[in-house]
Amino acid sequence: MSQGLLAKPQMRGLLAKRLRFHIVGAFIVSLSVAALYKFGVAEPRKKAYADFYKNYDPVKEFEAMRDAGIFQAVAPKK
Repeated sequence: MSQGLLAKPQMRGLLAKRLRFHIVGAFIVSLSVAALYKFGVAEPRKKAYADFYKNYDPVKEFEAMRDAGIFQAVAPKK
């Protein structure tokens, strides 16, 4: 009959033990998501902006928009 006895469940400190495990897991997951965002989204976006503005001429762009008639207050160049 003694083989049918179950061990007592752990009642004290159960919440603290599980919280410790889940906090460590959440910390690891959040760091990995932040790293994925930085290297998967932010860095390529910064590079795309840098590449765009490397050869960007705002005066030339303005003149092209003026000649196309986009602006109402600026007359097209004749």
